[in-house]
Amino acid sequence: MTAVRPPLPPFTEESARAKVQAAEDAWNSRDPERVSLAYTEDSAWRNRDRFLTGRAEIREFLTDKWERELGYRLRKELWAYTGNRISVRFEYEWHDAAGQWYRSHGNEQWEFTDDGLMSRREASINDVPITPEDRRLG
Repeated sequence: MTAVRPPLPPFTEESARAKVQAAEDAWNSRDPERVSLAYTEDSAWRNRDRFLTGRAEIREFLTDKWERELGYRLRKELWAYTGNRISVRFEYEWHDAAGQWYRSHGNEQWEFTDDGLMSRREASINDVPITPEDRRLG
């Protein structure tokens, strides 16, 4: 039996905003298991130059990510929506093991199944070194 993850498509502005907020909250938990449950078992990802397929690869990717990207804090903003798709812009801040802070900017395109799970995620991301004083997401 497949899990259902409301809100479900087709999205309205209100339900798309709720879906984006739920994603932001989950990612800020830095819990790879929690985050991976929002995706289909065979979800296809492009994250920068990496291509992943399925929850197990997503969990592994996120575990590695949050071991490297320390102090991670994310903000997402709804950009557009239609039917079963949502587009967001985001930024997050993090630091490496040496203490260098970064702000990562990007865009994501999401596609959902009828049960509200994400079946596809396309993410383009750029990193900019920042000083601790330049942080906005504290």
